[in-house]
Amino acid sequence: MNISPYNATVTEKIMISPDLMILRIEADDPRDEFDAGQYLLLGLFASEIRSKNSEPEDTPVNPEKLIQRPYTIVSARTERKQFEFFISQIKSGKLSPRLFNLEPGRRLHICSSNSGIFRLDETPEGSDIIMLATGTGISPYISFLRSHIVERPESKMIVIQGARHRWDLGYNSELEFLEQSYANFFYVPTLTDADDQWKGQRMSIEDLLKNDFLQNEFNISPDPERTHFFVCGNPEMVANVSDWLLGFGYRKHHPDNPGELYIEEF
Repeated sequence: MNISPYNATVTEKIMISPDLMILRIEADDPRDEFDAGQYLLLGLFASEIRSKNSEPEDTPVNPEKLIQRPYTIVSARTERKQFEFFISQIKSGKLSPRLFNLEPGRRLHICSSNSGIFRLDETPEGSDIIMLATGTGISPYISFLRSHIVERPESKMIVIQGARHRWDLGYNSELEFLEQSYANFFYVPTLTDADDQWKGQRMSIEDLLKNDFLQNEFNISPDPERTHFFVCGNPEMVANVSDWLLGFGYRKHHPDNPGELYIEEF
């Protein structure tokens, strides 16, 4: 008898925009302990229906193939069965259009082990933490904050979230709430295509940094001895910010070769 690899159930689906959603699932059995910033593989068979908002695949997939992709866990690191993911739809992609077609009660696969080296707990105590994100790159930072914000009262923690439009700012309500609740946390959303009602920043993350925003607003300078940077999201933003920080003497972090610049591309 064949046993289905599906071992989790969709409990909630929240559409942020036609191509952005929060997906909450519950695993049948507890998963391994994970660290904030790590990811799990989600999977669906290719026979599953794609969303109506998707485009045809470049090459068809065998219907019996289990398609798997890594997604960063948004949940706090204390979770073992209930997991949250912030997912963007790649319209011609293999998996995301099938995930976007799921509704509460539907089944899917979640792997048993986690992976990833994009972790806040590897930064020195007392260091200031700057978290830069576009799109679903905000995902690991929500897990960071849900897991560690109460443990780091001595650190300034700043999230700068870039997007084109206001509705692309996933988790902005939660981030605004955290800013009101913790004196050491600051949230800076910035839009490149804002409407007339927008009162916040109106430029790319790269331009914001190069205009000395951190120094002027928070008295923080790019100093590897004091401030660690996390950069996650659009590859062009990641490359531009990384090059800028390398000019200040930052080193890319790896567990075997610690540095002050943590990079994750989506």
